[in-house]
Amino acid sequence: MATTGHPKPSHSSPPLPGDELDPARMPGHWLLARLGKRVLRPGGVALTRWMLDTLRIGPEDRVVELAGGLGATARLTLARGPADYTAVDRDPAAVASLSALTVPGRTDVRAVRADAARTGLPDGTATVVYGEAMLSMRPDPAKRRIVAEARRLLADSSGRYALHELCLLPDGIDPALAERIGADLNDALHVGARPLTPSGWSDLLTAGGFTVTARRIAPMALLEPRRLVADEGLARTLRITGRALRDPVALRRVLRMRRVFRRHQAHLGAIALVARPTTAPSV
Repeated sequence: MATTGHPKPSHSSPPLPGDELDPARMPGHWLLARLGKRVLRPGGVALTRWMLDTLRIGPEDRVVELAGGLGATARLTLARGPADYTAVDRDPAAVASLSALTVPGRTDVRAVRADAARTGLPDGTATVVYGEAMLSMRPDPAKRRIVAEARRLLADSSGRYALHELCLLPDGIDPALAERIGADLNDALHVGARPLTPSGWSDLLTAGGFTVTARRIAPMALLEPRRLVADEGLARTLRITGRALRDPVALRRVLRMRRVFRRHQAHLGAIALVARPTTAPSV
């Protein structure tokens, strides 16, 4: 595990996660990042903002973000002025990018290279833990391990845990259809997408020792023009489009991802949940 504390400004941009991979095979979220997309969450920046608003992060909070990625949510969190912010990510390029974050004031910022299920951070180190677009790509046992790690990191029942993930709709979705959607997502994204239904996500948190206190569901419109502009702004959206048009391999993959999202739009959504601990952390 590598740790970087009190990051200093960098005069050169760190490499993006996945830079060394073949664009035809790299995970879809890193392909989009290579094209310039910075908001890679299924519910977009609006659902991320709702999650952060509901967490009510303040100047006394110690925040841990699991799978911090490119730092888009980190910047929104740091703007709220917590006492301490720690990003955890297993990708060295992501850690380098997160380590370059700076914030005026008294917030202590650091990035840790570790898996979300085994951060290496001390018990009770946080008052707020959250993760986005990460559990959906893990099998169920790994989901449970990460939720248990979040519970371990929270000091007591006043702590808050949140997630922002892909979800299957409705709760009673036919299992064969759910399996087909997962296979199509895996084929398009080149990651093992394993989203749950809204009740499935709530049950995961309940089994991990949490009580869900707030929930919001939003459309999964990651690659729709209106969402792109809302998340990235018009200028960046045009740059992303231009880069894709100049890269035939990337363009084919982006169009395939969008086709899959549209094909299953009635059964794909984004969900954010906020919860509080109700039991002692597992050991």
